[in-house]
Amino acid sequence: MRKRAIVILSGGPDSSTVAYWAKREGYEVHGLTFDYGQRASRAEIDSAKRIAEGLGIPLKIVDLSALKEVYAGATALCDEGMPMPSAFEPSLIVPFRNAVMLSIAVAYAASIGAEAVFYGAQGSDAPFYPDCRREFFEAFERAARLGTGTSIRIEAPFHDMKKSEVIELGAELGVPYGLTWSCYSGGERHCGRCESCLNRKRAFEEAGIEDPVAYEA
Repeated sequence: MRKRAIVILSGGPDSSTVAYWAKREGYEVHGLTFDYGQRASRAEIDSAKRIAEGLGIPLKIVDLSALKEVYAGATALCDEGMPMPSAFEPSLIVPFRNAVMLSIAVAYAASIGAEAVFYGAQGSDAPFYPDCRREFFEAFERAARLGTGTSIRIEAPFHDMKKSEVIELGAELGVPYGLTWSCYSGGERHCGRCESCLNRKRAFEEAGIEDPVAYEA
């Protein structure tokens, strides 16, 4: 039987590259994306749909939008009353977000017999976001195995790569970066001012690859 993997697919460059990488590695890829009440939910989900369609993989969309009330006052990604930073601040952290998503991904994997769950955490994020670090996903893998009685693997394949290196790999894999979405603000176009937009711009510049998306600034 062909090996299966769940990829948490936000529609951003990192997760889209993971999906393309997993397919190249021979996995039957199943995409999973989330509405957790984030400002950019529509744009992110639309991008995830387009990426999944281009790869020819199924995509499940999980509605966790009620979490917006849980995260109110904690993160600018979900609370429109908070200013959106242009550089890293604690208000950019969505508390335990990856754990919430990985829990559902593990349940999905156990339901369809997938052997692995992949997500797009990469080395440029690890210093700032605890749930992007190796020690986190290794600990989560142990919990997932105990909770499912399986030998499921949870991996962030690019955890030791800079974002620019992920972009370089994605270019080799043919990832259609023009279809991806990075902006936290959730407008019609990338704002070009939020921390995520600026990180994206910087990564493409460092990779020496033209960023195909349009920015407001």
